[in-house]
Amino acid sequence: MWGLLRRRSPSGFSPSSTAEEVTAGIDGSGLVALITGASSGIGAETCRVLVMRGVHVVMGVRNLSAGACVRDEILKQVPSAKIDILNLDLSSMSSVRRFAENFKALNLPLNILINNAGVCFVPFKLSEDGIELHFATNHVGHFLLTDLLIEKMKVTAIESGKEGRVVMVASVSYSFSYRGGIRFDKINDESGFLAYGQSKLANILHSNLLSSHLKEQDAKVIVNSLHPGAVATNILHHWCPLYGAIRAIGKYFVKGVEQGAATVCYVALHPQVAGVTGKYFSDCNITELKSHALDRDLAKRLWDFSLSLIR
Repeated sequence: MWGLLRRRSPSGFSPSSTAEEVTAGIDGSGLVALITGASSGIGAETCRVLVMRGVHVVMGVRNLSAGACVRDEILKQVPSAKIDILNLDLSSMSSVRRFAENFKALNLPLNILINNAGVCFVPFKLSEDGIELHFATNHVGHFLLTDLLIEKMKVTAIESGKEGRVVMVASVSYSFSYRGGIRFDKINDESGFLAYGQSKLANILHSNLLSSHLKEQDAKVIVNSLHPGAVATNILHHWCPLYGAIRAIGKYFVKGVEQGAATVCYVALHPQVAGVTGKYFSDCNITELKSHALDRDLAKRLWDFSLSLIR
């Protein structure tokens, strides 16, 4: 794979490391992970690899049929796999609330929450709640889901004696959000490019401030965000002029899902991340953020605005 040469790094992993490689030898037995967007792309690969390591996975998916296909394929590889599937449309707050109730009805603990699902470069559209679709799906849906489940994670951490982990899948595209000024309350980008970048910035700001809140509460739950790398998945299908070309030649320039899911699985499961919180990872290593992604005042304004939307 072009450009993905192995190199020395603090974690010992590189852009070409796969999710299987970064979790080799890790026993996830007894852990329960919830993964949004687990029916395709890096979400499906994350589900497969965590299940291989003994984790009980709950898939949050918009398409139940696609989710069932992923589960069936995993069961062929790992017959003993523990996988549940629940319907989840992150663009709809009512769907997120139903999902949270359905998850709680399973009477499972929750050790790991992976906020992975997202839309990318969708033409301007409002969700059923009247919110720009990127912001509604990528940020507000995950903000609400995390808010509804964080107490269960804190209780699980206490009862199990195992640190809880919240994983926010963001993107390097957050850096583009600054070009047009940051206005989460007014997004009308027709191309979806700026809107996507701002939703990814929101993921990082949410992660950073949630991490701070949990530290103040002395909760045994860490929160980190990450960039999975450039991965040719169907999240780009709305970007019609380039999608076909990316799918055709992408394997020569970008990661496959096996590499794309590596940092997600690393942050979710690896012992090296124990106790590390409020950080941003890329290629399984901590990476410095741009200044606006570290802006605490902006993070507080986003938090208050997000609360006003979900309450």
